[in-house]
Amino acid sequence: MANSIPHRTGYDGVVLAAPTSVPYQRYSKETAHWWIARALKACLSSAGLSTRDLDGFCVSSFSLGPDTAVGLTQHLGLTPRWLDHIPMGGAAGIVALRRAARAVQAGDARVVACVAGDTNHVDSFRRMLAGFSRFAQDASYPYGAGGPNASFALLTDYYMNAYGATREDFGRICVAQRDNALRNPDAVMKKKLTMEQYLGARMISDPIALFDCVMPVAGSEALLVMREEDAAAAGLPYAHLRSTIERHNAFPEDPVQHRGGWALDIDELYGMAGVGPDEIDLLQTYDDYPVISMMQFEDLGFCAKGEAPEFVRSRDLTIDGDFPHNTSGGQLSAGQAGAAGGYIGLVEALRQVTGTAGPTQVPAARTAMVSGFGMINYDRGVCSGAAIISGGPA
Repeated sequence: MANSIPHRTGYDGVVLAAPTSVPYQRYSKETAHWWIARALKACLSSAGLSTRDLDGFCVSSFSLGPDTAVGLTQHLGLTPRWLDHIPMGGAAGIVALRRAARAVQAGDARVVACVAGDTNHVDSFRRMLAGFSRFAQDASYPYGAGGPNASFALLTDYYMNAYGATREDFGRICVAQRDNALRNPDAVMKKKLTMEQYLGARMISDPIALFDCVMPVAGSEALLVMREEDAAAAGLPYAHLRSTIERHNAFPEDPVQHRGGWALDIDELYGMAGVGPDEIDLLQTYDDYPVISMMQFEDLGFCAKGEAPEFVRSRDLTIDGDFPHNTSGGQLSAGQAGAAGGYIGLVEALRQVTGTAGPTQVPAARTAMVSGFGMINYDRGVCSGAAIISGGPA
């Protein structure tokens, strides 16, 4: 009985619209509040709405403290009747989407703005790490691991030994994403990356080298979750939410993470959407380090566990390839704007399936999968989620 899952209600009548990205900056003197406000204003303006039309608000940020979403309502002059704050890092976009969609469906809100953003002062990353989690303070920092690089090195080393992955295999992901980023005018990485450069980069935390690591930046992302009839009446391009999954602290018995919560719920994700892996036109994985994308290729059903190295050897992951992946460049080449890293793939996927992605557009993209991963502790990331969306009429 504990493992049985009741029949889930679909997301009929709920759509996603107004994908918004505020161009990233390597460093910023502005606050997270400023970045979030910019994203919210741009998002509402693109939909022809004002703050008076907004009755739901969801926020994710690492550098917003001491405020939460509650404090932002006063800063931004909002009076929502539905409010949420999702402190789940790279899983925040999927989790926020799930919560907001049910609120709209139940009538608790009519238009919800889901926004994530962070600043990046010269010292803000160090300060964020100092209070990231009790587990990190107790199990990582005392041994000299001052951030996620060492944790992901542990995961990467385990994966390589277990499944025979090589640095070249991870490099294929990084090089392809850089190619995609060169078509994204807002990506922070502007120079082509070759496999030779990837392999020759300085080591950061063996076996992780420079180009395996995301670049922390300041920035923000946003989208609206609303009723289909309202989006249609406003003439907005929108996407249908076909299915979602969410799981936390999956497989706690694994000594080191080599799979995520997606593996527990993938059949439900496809079953609810009524599609299979072959019907996904593009995939946006959470990609702070390439090993996590490897795990998602497997756990999301595109290949079996341990087969992702061979999968990336035989597929073209670029925009024009046979398996378009992280078409904006992902975090590895577009940048990681803190908690907005959990939104970058979702916002890009929404653009893709509505045909508004511009230079990164995948031809005839109709159905996209987005996955999230967040809150890395010593030996694993605790949060995971995924969604399938498809384009609707303009």
